[in-house]
Amino acid sequence: MIITGDDPEYIAFVKARLRDQFLMTGLGPLRYFLGIEVSSTSDGFSISQEKYIQDLLARAALMDERTVETPMELNVKLRPTDGDPLPDPICYRHLVGSLVYLAVTRLDISYPVYILSQFVSAPTTVHYSHLLRVLRYLRGTITRRLFFPRSSSLQLQCYSDATWANDPTDHRSLSAYCVFFGGSLVAWKTKKQVAVSRSSVEDELWAMALVTAEVTWLRWLLADFGVSVTTPTPLL
Repeated sequence: MIITGDDPEYIAFVKARLRDQFLMTGLGPLRYFLGIEVSSTSDGFSISQEKYIQDLLARAALMDERTVETPMELNVKLRPTDGDPLPDPICYRHLVGSLVYLAVTRLDISYPVYILSQFVSAPTTVHYSHLLRVLRYLRGTITRRLFFPRSSSLQLQCYSDATWANDPTDHRSLSAYCVFFGGSLVAWKTKKQVAVSRSSVEDELWAMALVTAEVTWLRWLLADFGVSVTTPTPLL
């Protein structure tokens, strides 16, 4: 359990009440939680999953030490029929599942993980080779982390994009977005659109609608926290 707030006395009160009702031990300031590492400095705090990546690479048992610069090659379009079926798909499913959780702090693998997760029911040798590329990318970028500065503006700003008819099987587009709260990245997603777009303009509008819904929810959430967001949110 994580207890956070800006009132140390009230936090101590809550911890005391919890100890009265449950057998609990305080572990001090947050350092590690469910595979996520948290480090704090005078400038802000950062989160990463470096140990989680190390454990993931050990489970994958990569026999080489190669690294790559990008998690997926440019303009790759994978199909269910590419390559030969894996004799044992269990390893592929476990690794992809771990990568889905890793994307909690590593948005740079969000797109390839979304693509690879579509083939967990019947993965092939081609899909597995692209999975190994993601792991080699993580090996070379294992120290990357998200940083949240202590001093930052309390305004939202978001970015969206889409790839028109990107899926070679059903020709649906992919939407993607990320949202910043001041200088902190707080939300991101890659998602296949629900219908086939008839033009690149239409698929961009789908992507904008997706991020608009997210921003609307974030503005309500900030209002519940007592944070006033009075200016419009730029969408780029």
